[in-house]
Amino acid sequence: MHANKQTVHHTNPWRFALQIGFFAGLIWGGVRIAEYYFKFTEVIPGFLAEPFMKHSFIASWSGHLFGWGVFTVFSIAAAFIYAAFFRKIKGPWFGLLYGAAWWLLLYLLIGPWTGMMKAFSEQTPNTLITDSCLFLVWGLFIGYSTAFEFTDERFREPVEQAG
Repeated sequence: MHANKQTVHHTNPWRFALQIGFFAGLIWGGVRIAEYYFKFTEVIPGFLAEPFMKHSFIASWSGHLFGWGVFTVFSIAAAFIYAAFFRKIKGPWFGLLYGAAWWLLLYLLIGPWTGMMKAFSEQTPNTLITDSCLFLVWGLFIGYSTAFEFTDERFREPVEQAG
């Protein structure tokens, strides 16, 4: 008689962060392009590449696609940071805070200082609300996905009873 051994699977945090960051950038970078296209925000999709590229390129359609790629690389880096320091934090709330922290850092400090965007006080209310909400759900996506994988969050989900 063989004992029923339960195999424990350990997820590689770096491979997981790469995947989560890639999909966070792909999904939410695409949403950023839609936000800009529908004029919910004045901050161009390639704003993260603004200090390194000519504005005329960043403002073009190919520049928007390039910006999407830069946002994806940024998301991968942010997911690596989250996995390195915060992967054991349970629940969705820290992911929301993580997204809010990145938004504040980019829109209050780094963005205006590097010329990525206008000063915070010069942004329209639509831009501030739309982009802050995007960063909240982006951070939630990275944070809660990571928490779900590396904590016991999955055991809080309801279990279906076999018929």
